[in-house]
Amino acid sequence: MLSYIDPTSWKDIYGHKATAFQKAPEFYGKDIFGDPAGIIRADDISHARQRRLVSHAFSDKSLRDQDKLLKGYAAILVDQLAKIAGAPDNETNMLSWYNFIAFDVMADLTFGEDLGQLRNSTYNDWVGSTFYVAKFLALNGIINAWGLAGVLNLIMPASLKAKRDHHKEFVVEKVDRRLAQNTTRPDIWTYVMKKSKDGGETLSTTEMHNNGSTFMGAGTETVATELSGLTYMLLKNPDKMHRLKSEIRGAFKHLDDMTTTKLSQLEYLQACIDEGLRLYPPLPTGGAMRSPRNFKNPDTFAPERFLPEGAEEYASDRKDGLNPFSFGPKNCVGKNLAYHEMRLVLASVLLHFDLELSPEKGNWMDDQQSFILWAKTPLMVKLKLAT
Repeated sequence: MLSYIDPTSWKDIYGHKATAFQKAPEFYGKDIFGDPAGIIRADDISHARQRRLVSHAFSDKSLRDQDKLLKGYAAILVDQLAKIAGAPDNETNMLSWYNFIAFDVMADLTFGEDLGQLRNSTYNDWVGSTFYVAKFLALNGIINAWGLAGVLNLIMPASLKAKRDHHKEFVVEKVDRRLAQNTTRPDIWTYVMKKSKDGGETLSTTEMHNNGSTFMGAGTETVATELSGLTYMLLKNPDKMHRLKSEIRGAFKHLDDMTTTKLSQLEYLQACIDEGLRLYPPLPTGGAMRSPRNFKNPDTFAPERFLPEGAEEYASDRKDGLNPFSFGPKNCVGKNLAYHEMRLVLASVLLHFDLELSPEKGNWMDDQQSFILWAKTPLMVKLKLAT
């Protein structure tokens, strides 16, 4: 296992001209759906083929096609939060709401149907199993690295095995049901099957199952984590929150006005997201982003470091080391969708509501454990309709 802090190492290890590094099989192990592997564990040749097929589902054009779908979920979120804001007890767990919308959106794009979490204001049983699967994968990697691959099944609690199996069965059922439909709705499989028909390359059924699970894992909890962490940091820095709300409310009067293009033009919103990804990356990456060797005032939430106004003060920052979606030919294929979803959800919330952090959550980010993802506690916030 290699650990590095110098930003130039990204290009050396992951860049297009770098000598190909294969992912360590002793850490990643096998897909729970079997072979052939999905895009995460695939070798270089298989990865390139799978990426050619799925990348069209995450292009700028596809985002424009999916605009109505995404804003529909944002509207449901706003409606549900408005009910809370207007109630005597106006405190709510924003982490849950961010999870609800992230999982519902990605389920719609992956399965052709949402999980009903936003409408029902509660977690789907399967979503709970995905959190346990993340723990399983973390433990699996550690045990495999020590050459004890067969041990995990012997010591794994029956409850964890059941959640792993439930996760697998749920994904297979949902993906198969979606593939059986004859539809042109702008979800992932519509683009994949069109590209397959046009170019001749295909994904096997097992690859579709594997990738369906990957999309639901990589495109959900990660988005909710960043939104939660960023909301917390904004609430801890009222001047930054005020500036961001002013930018959003000055640009939009209604949620329907929030197009992909207009949202991407909000410079302070993007700077806040980038600073949130630096300080609280959804996939914990070690200390490079908190090192004074790479960033001035590394523990300070300063979105200005990503703006022209901060060019002089933060001239020494090594921003080339900030790669939350990885780097090179195997970087995250869903980067465009993730950025747009974070912009849309945060802008929708801050356009309609004023937030106040509950006093007992003043140190929310402290002492969080990591099992591939952060193990987070509820982010309790008081909501008021925007004034």
